Amino acid sequence: MGGDGTKSIWWNGGLIPHADAKVHVLTHALHYGTGVFEGIRAYRGPSGLSVFRLSEHIDRLFDSAAAYKIDMPVARDRVVQGCVDVVRDNALDSCYLRPIAFVGFGPLGVYWRNNPTNVAIAAFPWGTYLGPEALEKGIRVTISSWTRIHHAQFPTTAKGCGQYLNSVLAVREAHEKGFDEALLLDRHGNVSEGSGENLFVIKNGRLRTPGLDSSILPGITRASIMELAVDLGVPVDEGAVTRGELYTADEAFFTGTAAEVTPIREIDGHIIGAGGRGPLTTKLQAAYLDAVNGKLPSKKHWLTPV
Repeated sequence: MGGDGTKSIWWNGGLIPHADAKVHVLTHALHYGTGVFEGIRAYRGPSGLSVFRLSEHIDRLFDSAAAYKIDMPVARDRVVQGCVDVVRDNALDSCYLRPIAFVGFGPLGVYWRNNPTNVAIAAFPWGTYLGPEALEKGIRVTISSWTRIHHAQFPTTAKGCGQYLNSVLAVREAHEKGFDEALLLDRHGNVSEGSGENLFVIKNGRLRTPGLDSSILPGITRASIMELAVDLGVPVDEGAVTRGELYTADEAFFTGTAAEVTPIREIDGHIIGAGGRGPLTTKLQAAYLDAVNGKLPSKKHWLTPV
């Protein structure tokens, strides 16, 4: 059993004991980062436990694998069902899921030939990513000295394991400086994203978020917020966001599966708006939490019942 109380992991098509989910020390992905993964949440709502946008997450997992030419040995529908099975088998309530596909043990050259791909899904309890008060009071952010990897270097629309060393450096630096999170710029000096979140800024009632040309990962929570904003009649723009726009925004917030909708109250000493969760952020956050908890009838199709 895992330290979080879970008893099983889904592994290459079936459930195995938590303690048996092991890899060899010469696993290719351990040395070169040759893997792709997803982060997904399940929420307990009035109609029971459901996984949020499960289909979209697994589609992205397979797209990420295709971008890196990682062969998937398990069919897509079995991975979708595996996510439901591992939550159910571990008798979890609201929880986090981590599907991962990675190049396994075999020849250790950078170019792998016949190494197998392993696909695993873990599920475990996980609360508010940036702290219990973050969703209400907001967080303090710093502009990282590390630049976001460029889409000419990596397929940044894919969620590749090795790519996250860029984020590891940025968030470690932020914490060492006393901040809650990092914000990375792209190589042109425009705003890209956080270490594991997409960014939105609000100015004069309009919502703006960096686009794909800023080397972002197009987040599923990001897409959800953009759709919810349109439903609420809020104008949404995608495109380059400068530091100046960031510092003078009325409101700003991060989005992500783990972070959900987290307000930003300060960036490197620049107080954003009134220095807390702004009114439009509050409205969008409430709409998002209603959607994931099954309280928004128009978004019930986003939920897969467990």
